[in-house]
Amino acid sequence: MISSQASKNSVFLSILSAYILYASFVFGSFEARAANTTAAIIDQVGPRYFVKTKNQFWQRSLGVRHSFDEGFTTDLSGIQLAVTKIFGVEIEPVKQLHILPEEPVIVSEEEKNQEKIDFLESIKTKARISRPTPSDQTPWGVALIYNNSALALTSGGTGVNVAVLDTGVLKTHPDLKSRVKQCKDFTVLRILVKDGSCDDKHGHGTHVSGIILADAGSDKLGIYGVAPEANLFSYKVCGNDGSCWADDIAYAIRVAVDNGANVINMSLGADAESSLIREAMNYAVLKDVLIAAAAGNDGPYPASIDYPAANIGAIAVGAIDISISVPDWSSRGINSITQPYVVEEKDMEFGAPGVSIESTWKNGGYAVLSGTSMASPHISGLAAKFWQSIALEGTKASATRDLLRQMAKDIWALGDDDAAGFGLPQVK
Repeated sequence: MISSQASKNSVFLSILSAYILYASFVFGSFEARAANTTAAIIDQVGPRYFVKTKNQFWQRSLGVRHSFDEGFTTDLSGIQLAVTKIFGVEIEPVKQLHILPEEPVIVSEEEKNQEKIDFLESIKTKARISRPTPSDQTPWGVALIYNNSALALTSGGTGVNVAVLDTGVLKTHPDLKSRVKQCKDFTVLRILVKDGSCDDKHGHGTHVSGIILADAGSDKLGIYGVAPEANLFSYKVCGNDGSCWADDIAYAIRVAVDNGANVINMSLGADAESSLIREAMNYAVLKDVLIAAAAGNDGPYPASIDYPAANIGAIAVGAIDISISVPDWSSRGINSITQPYVVEEKDMEFGAPGVSIESTWKNGGYAVLSGTSMASPHISGLAAKFWQSIALEGTKASATRDLLRQMAKDIWALGDDDAAGFGLPQVK
């Protein structure tokens, strides 16, 4: 990596020097100013940029991470950034997004010591270590979606492909390993996509995936998601710190669509919109793919909804708790000032369980998280369950979205409100 970067810098220094030499004859004192500028930024490492040109010279010189219709993205060093500015190449920073849990992981003392307890028990009994089990196989959120407090198991989602764009997944988790059909990593530097790799060292992606489609495992001792027969496309677009580059997300959306995804869940967001993600979402909608996204945890202020949820191409999902109240931290839309029951930009569409949600975790056990990150997958799971009931190909996404609205129970404030939109969709 060091030698490669040094080589690239050497090439650009040569280009820059030649340009400065030429400019010195034409502009005189420009040479000194350019040299000072170069010296000031040569050692800087810039963030990721979207380079708005299809010129192959710049693609070869700067390196291409992802190609898009209007240009390409790349990570620029200080000297590379200097050259693009001097030659007037149009660039803009690529936005960063983040996963959206509201609270830290809640792990019981029993779970923290589970491995030690199991090991000691195995010595005593000389038996195989038993795997962790959840406190409730059908957590309150899943039961609420099913509108059944006595729910014992869930069903649905057969043949439906759900792409979870997140921090990856624990592929070996007993409740998920039969569901994983695709596993790709979009975060590796200098590699476009690492196929077969989606290791989740954060835990967020594993938690979100479990809410959607955990199947309790072959022994049926684990936890159930909303649609336990659906297929999981686990696309790692966020690093282990929970941050995500917009171009990785945009590219992953297109890959998901082209690989046959029916539903995409994005429990991530940012205050400002990324044009790259917007265009990728437009592509998904055109290809009959349904997108659900976490609304954000910046409430209770109007218009605090995050992107991409604020885009009309996505179902924006806010959080509710077990008493069907909206927590203060759940972001709000602007439904109160837009046309009722017509989704417009920055409108909230649904409220769903997002407080103290138990689901699968990166250690093979279970954890409890809160946030709109947990609300969105409840809707994605229900969309996967409803998807089967739509007969006409090519309209399944819009028809499923309409069905979710029809099945929504009005909650929080009367009508199409800022916090929960149409309300809470449920199985009826």
